Amino acid sequence: MKFEQRSQRDYSTPRPQPIRPAELRSLVVLLLLLISSLAAYPARAMSQSQAGTIVAEKPPASLLSTPPRAWVVDTIALELNALHHKGSYLRYRMHIVDAKGDQLRDVIESRDGAVARLIMRDGKPLTDEQDKAERQRLNDMLANPSAFSKHVHSDDSGKKIADSLMRLMPDAMIYTYVPGQPQTGKNPGMTEVVIDYEPNPNFHPPTTTAEALTGLRGRAWIDSKSKQVVRMEGNIFKGINFGWGMLAHIYPGGTLTLEQAEAANSRWIFTHFTERLSVRALMVKTINVKTDVDATDFHTVSEMSYQDAIHTLLNTPLPGR
Repeated sequence: MKFEQRSQRDYSTPRPQPIRPAELRSLVVLLLLLISSLAAYPARAMSQSQAGTIVAEKPPASLLSTPPRAWVVDTIALELNALHHKGSYLRYRMHIVDAKGDQLRDVIESRDGAVARLIMRDGKPLTDEQDKAERQRLNDMLANPSAFSKHVHSDDSGKKIADSLMRLMPDAMIYTYVPGQPQTGKNPGMTEVVIDYEPNPNFHPPTTTAEALTGLRGRAWIDSKSKQVVRMEGNIFKGINFGWGMLAHIYPGGTLTLEQAEAANSRWIFTHFTERLSVRALMVKTINVKTDVDATDFHTVSEMSYQDAIHTLLNTPLPGR
């Protein structure tokens, strides 16, 4: 399963590997939005206290007069645009807590792909040795454009997979309005349309990757005005095999959560993501994945090459120094 967050590699080692937050979003949206990427929650069975939501005023009947699938169709069209975000570039900070520790990165999207610099570890400023290794990694990336291009190509492949899966969503799932329309309570003044979804038994996955859609179910909160997803939760309710289980097997009980917000100039991007999965790869080793990602401090930046983005990162003073 491609839910291995490629954007979460260990940047303390001097390897020319660009961060790919765009791929993170694509995979999140492809599994979350695509119906299953939703967090810890037994579909349709969470109480108010379990879900952490509040029961707000029910959306006007006019918003719920169309089939819920119509909201999904419109939302996916917007997510596809956000996935590629042509002509829009952001700089922000990404805080990741996973098996590699607690890391804070400064991320810049360039026209060639996103790059990032590790700026803190475990809530502390980098040591001189850690900063030296990170600078070397970025300089190696400058000296080896072909390696950067290779990883960007991989990122593009991830986007293509996400693109194809999202287009399957309207037919891959069955959608229903959630009774009472419980609001998240995190967006004052926003009316959210809340939809549950679960696999359509009549859907036949056209590809091995699309098999992921058969074992996921969850809930999505959609901003009624922008038609953007503001939150998604879901769980893997049954085991999922890729390549008859020879490539990978995802065990039931896994959970995922995604929150999104408008970052700048109508550009929506993830702000929070959690992942709890148990995966067996190549019939050999079972890996327990526990990841928390938060993105903050969004700023628009002008279009630049990845080299200029790296120079900008290197010329920015580290926090605490």
